[in-house]
Amino acid sequence: MKLQPIGHVESPLTDRSTAPKQADEGAPEALLVFAPEYARAMRELEEGQDVLVLTWLDRADRSVLAVHPRSDQDRPETGVFSTRSPDRPNPIGLHHVRITAVDGLKIRVAHLEAIDGTPIVDVKPVLGPER
Repeated sequence: MKLQPIGHVESPLTDRSTAPKQADEGAPEALLVFAPEYARAMRELEEGQDVLVLTWLDRADRSVLAVHPRSDQDRPETGVFSTRSPDRPNPIGLHHVRITAVDGLKIRVAHLEAIDGTPIVDVKPVLGPER
């Protein structure tokens, strides 16, 4: 299996320990910056569209199999597949965001909790009932 980044995140978030854990917890606007060879793949992405951004959480600990959810030691230890912990065997981030602007190879999105420099793996549309 081979995965390659298609771009990276540019964000004011630089420290994992202070970044919001979820988008609705104060995540800022951020840029998705694509490599030039993927310009054709992003042609139909437009302002106002909701998309799913898949990232590679490159600063995650891939040896973690169980966590106390939200780092709360009072909560029981839970297997990572039942949590949104970034620490997991394959640290793929899933982010539902709204595109607020498109400028060439840069797409501005609202409420992205990914840290600056995080590799982008894929972008997919959010499908509604009409598909």
